[in-house]
Amino acid sequence: MKNQSYIGVLIAEDDYLVSKMIRGKLEQTGYIIVGEAADGRQAVDLTRTVQPDVVLMDIEMPHLNGIEAAEVIQQHCPTPVVILTAYDTPELILRASEAGVGAYLRKPPHTKDLQIAITVAMARFGDLMELDRLNDALELRNTELQAALDQIKTLKGLLPICAQCKKIRDDEGYWHEVEVYIREHSNADFSHGICPSCLRTLYPDFYSENS
Repeated sequence: MKNQSYIGVLIAEDDYLVSKMIRGKLEQTGYIIVGEAADGRQAVDLTRTVQPDVVLMDIEMPHLNGIEAAEVIQQHCPTPVVILTAYDTPELILRASEAGVGAYLRKPPHTKDLQIAITVAMARFGDLMELDRLNDALELRNTELQAALDQIKTLKGLLPICAQCKKIRDDEGYWHEVEVYIREHSNADFSHGICPSCLRTLYPDFYSENS
């Protein structure tokens, strides 16, 4: 976690007096104010531009409300967000959490509560980013494993094989040359030759000359 003296805060609040009050409390405790937005759309634009460490976001704002702006921010420039609201209904808290908000505060916020909410939002955001990274790594690993499995063919179980010609019967009842069957059901291929026993039987004269 950063030292709060180096934490850049973007304030998104359409009430000038409330924004001024929050700014004063943050500056008194060592936070750096990197920008102030008067509506949700401006909050998104400034987040992209100044890249704050955390955004303090009012709920009721023109153009985009705080939750809508938080959703856009998490989609395009993920950043910790603390929601400022005069109401804290369960429905609002759920919507804010689903939008990626890390903490919320009742208005008017106390200085100590601001510090706690910022710390909580940044810690939660870090955990979520690490979880996303691990999920991406796991998804990549699963894709690699599946690709490897798709290339592997194995033979297992009992193979019906003719005792005379050595052809193998497949699951549909058709008989195949052993090399054809193995080639189709594994990664093996064949390089044909002739063993000494067959050479002696089939080509006795050649076998005698080379014995």
